[in-house]
Amino acid sequence: MYVADEKRYDSMQYRRCGRSGIKLPAISLGLWHNFGGVDNFENSRAMLRRAFDLGITHFDLANNYGPPYGSAEETFGQILKKDFLPFRDELIISTKAGWDMWPGPYVDIFYHHRPDPDTPMEESLGALDTAVRSGRALYAGISAYNAKQTAEAIKILRSLGTPCLIHQPKYSMLVREPEQGLFDVLEKEGVGSIVFSPLAQGLLSDRYLQGIPADSRAARDFDLKKKDIGEDKLAKVRALNKLSQNRGQTLAEMAVAWVLRDPRVTSALVGTSKVSQLDDNVAALKNLKFSGEELSKIDNILSGKQTA
Repeated sequence: MYVADEKRYDSMQYRRCGRSGIKLPAISLGLWHNFGGVDNFENSRAMLRRAFDLGITHFDLANNYGPPYGSAEETFGQILKKDFLPFRDELIISTKAGWDMWPGPYVDIFYHHRPDPDTPMEESLGALDTAVRSGRALYAGISAYNAKQTAEAIKILRSLGTPCLIHQPKYSMLVREPEQGLFDVLEKEGVGSIVFSPLAQGLLSDRYLQGIPADSRAARDFDLKKKDIGEDKLAKVRALNKLSQNRGQTLAEMAVAWVLRDPRVTSALVGTSKVSQLDDNVAALKNLKFSGEELSKIDNILSGKQTA
């Protein structure tokens, strides 16, 4: 029988989601990979238990996470029933629709996973409004909307009486588009953000410092593509690694800390394949401060002006 760590809230940081009353842990756990029907159930269970013991109270899913599709939700549902049911009031559970869809259960946050170019925005967001009003979800969120689309979506949802709680964009030291207007919109409108892929699918870790490992995602051309990892990019990763060592952090810790340096980021959504990675990600919270010099060095490394 699972007994949660009594000290689970002692070290985790929690941030208010926009101007709402919701607080999310600075580190949240995504179940995109390693929680599907093809994965080891006990490993998935161990990661979820450790996450909660570390104060991670937000778990992020989607109806097409697996594989196979839907199986990550099934895995989480089993673990919720076996282990987390006594703690349900402490959890924030989210899921999404927008790719392949089918009916789903009650959740806390329901996202539109991406804009649909073939459907009027009012129709897509009206579905979120219906989900909230019918009691299937408590809050509505959006993902992968650009700044202009986000401003429009927030306006539509507010007019329907179901405010947008949160936006989930892709953001890391290597993917910085949200800085070009999106974060400004969210700050102005009081909407929170939970950024995914802060480690750039593992590229911002020690895994690729010596090249592309044979068992890596890039080697399998899975999400991260070999063609996108040239020597120029690896040189930047190595330079960032040297900087992280000077900060007393691993590269992965610095990458998570870097996205959390911005107060407009409510939470960093991480993925894991083993329990120890949860501890590594949470360790980033020990040092979230960056000097102006460090931030300049990072920008110079990424722009190719500096190699270390």
